This record gives sequence, C-alpha cells and structure tokens, in this order.
Amino acid sequence: MPISMPVDEEANELLTRNPLALLIAMLLDQQVPLERAFSAPRDLVRRLGHEPTAEELAVFNPEELAAVFSQRPALHRFPKAMAARVQELARLIVAEYDGDPAAVWLTASSGAELLKRVSALPGFGEHKAKIFVALLGKQFGVRPDGWREAAGAFGDAGSYLSVADITDADSLARVRSHKQAMKAAASAGLRQQGKPAESG
Repeated sequence: MPISMPVDEEANELLTRNPLALLIAMLLDQQVPLERAFSAPRDLVRRLGHEPTAEELAVFNPEELAAVFSQRPALHRFPKAMAARVQELARLIVAEYDGDPAAVWLTASSGAELLKRVSALPGFGEHKAKIFVALLGKQFGVRPDGWREAAGAFGDAGSYLSVADITDADSLARVRSHKQAMKAAASAGLRQQGKPAESG
C-alpha cells in the first residue's frame, strides 16, 4: 500500500518503492514545507532523467549535484548544503551497507539497533531518527522488537505527532495542528523568558 504524503501520486509512489528516495525526503524535511521535502526526490529523478543509486550520488561531482539541487524551483531552501548532505548520506550507505539503503532497516535486529543506525545517518538527529523509526514501523511494516519504544512518543499507536502519522487529509490536519500548538507553546515560553521567538 503506497504511503500518502501531501504530494502527488507519482511522488508518493517513488517514496513507497524507493528506499533511497524515502531517506532523501526525510533528510530534506527541515526548514521547508513538508510538501517540498517529500516531492524533492521525484523532482531530483526528473532532473537527472533516471532514479539515482547511492553509488551514483556518492561519486557525483559535488558542484554539479549542487547545481541540480539549485535549479528553480530549488529542491530545498539551502540547496547547496543539502546536496552535500545527501551526498554524505549516499557515501555512508555505500560504505556501511554495500549501497543498499533498505539494509539500514531490513537487517536491524531490534528497535534499539534500528534507532542507532538511523541516528548515525547524516542529517538525522535524535528527534528525526525517532520519527523515521516510527514511519518505518507504522507505514512500512518494519517492526523489529522494541521499535515502538525506540521511537518514543512518535511510535505510540493513535498519535498524530509527526510525518509518521500522515495517511490522509484528516491525519495531515491533526499533525499540523499539533505542530502549531507546539510552536505556540515554545514561543510563549520564550516570551516569558524575555527571549525573541525563532522564526521558521
């Protein structure tokens, strides 16, 4: 069953079928709208004219890859930096997983190991790593022992906290509402401390 991010059918089909595309989308999901991040892999495929492998991206000319990311509309708010981060990701997959992105999760023996592996990927901090573990478990059936615990609150059944919980328009609205409430609470806390709230 294809995942249902708020992007078009072609982009969702690619994310469902192509593990590298899924990893790239998750990597790019910061400081840009969700729609931009999760449609970027599809746009990258269109610009290259084919679906790239981890090996191809690992040895891609860095300046040329940055140029591909920077074509308008840019694949990210910071296209050059993110092109470099994607290349780092590809190189790690080649070095650690023989170029097979899905091996990151398919060969993990436990939820704790899965979280450790995802956390080691470039651009995947603690927060994002837990969300990705939850996404794999909830929407891709990747459920090694302890995966919910490894994902923390993001792994809870019936939650609407992150991209892991988006399956339709209703769940998208609930996740967005949660994020807005979190941002408002953070801003209120900063105001109480007399600090300016961060934008974005």
